[in-house]
Amino acid sequence: MLKSMTGYGSGEWTQDGRRAVVEMKAVNHKFVEYAFRVPKRCAFLEERLRTAMQGRVFRGKVELSVSLEFPEEESVQVFVHHGVAAQYAKALRELAREHGASPYFSAGELARCPEVLQVVQAPLEEQAVWQAVQPALELALERFLSMRAQEGKRMQEDIQHRAETVLQLVEQVEERSPQAVKEYEERLLARLQEILPDMQVDPQRVLMEAAVFADKTAVAEETVRLRSHVDQLLGILQEEGPVGRKLDFLVQEMNREANTIGSKAQDTQTAYLVVNLKAEIEKIREQVQNIE
Repeated sequence: MLKSMTGYGSGEWTQDGRRAVVEMKAVNHKFVEYAFRVPKRCAFLEERLRTAMQGRVFRGKVELSVSLEFPEEESVQVFVHHGVAAQYAKALRELAREHGASPYFSAGELARCPEVLQVVQAPLEEQAVWQAVQPALELALERFLSMRAQEGKRMQEDIQHRAETVLQLVEQVEERSPQAVKEYEERLLARLQEILPDMQVDPQRVLMEAAVFADKTAVAEETVRLRSHVDQLLGILQEEGPVGRKLDFLVQEMNREANTIGSKAQDTQTAYLVVNLKAEIEKIREQVQNIE
């Protein structure tokens, strides 16, 4: 089944006061490219996230963000600067002696002095972080891939419909080709009779000119190849795995054949059919550009 390169998914996991939220979205890109946004203390997550998505995302520019909430006792550490506290204690005793005040003070009073206590973010244990992030990632990835598959299904149906239209137009071009030659022969004969009313027009000469015209405007080779390309395209649509690049190449070949047919068109009806043909191929190309 086809998958779109665009998609979005989010997942949340909470347990024992730990909460992880993962969001991921993707847009079109020739290859696969990741952009991670993780907490500063969790740079190690990038490699784990990349590894987890290997074999599941093949094309697209994927942006993935992770936010974490851990219990306070795991998130912060408090350090006591004993040297600073000792200096404050010494200063307070000296102050008490000089001014006849009580020399007694509590640990709480010391703790309120600047720079005695320092609160810092605690280093997070890598495995504990991953155990919180992984289930959130799996849920986000499941929703992300589901959206890609749903969009891919719609694109597949549209491409198949347009491929059928291409085949119908090719058939009309093939039917029109001999008629265009016959009309050219009739126009040539009528023109010669108009220019040379008193002279006998050689039918064989007219037939030779018509044959040259038929050879110059023959599109049988191009229509056969175009039909073959459409058959291949419909077959690739049924394949598993990423097929976007193969489809892109094939649509380029379809467009090349349509351009050749257009360059050989010498009548307005065929030219009109070719315009419609190229328009359908272009719409297929636009869809293919979004396929993984």
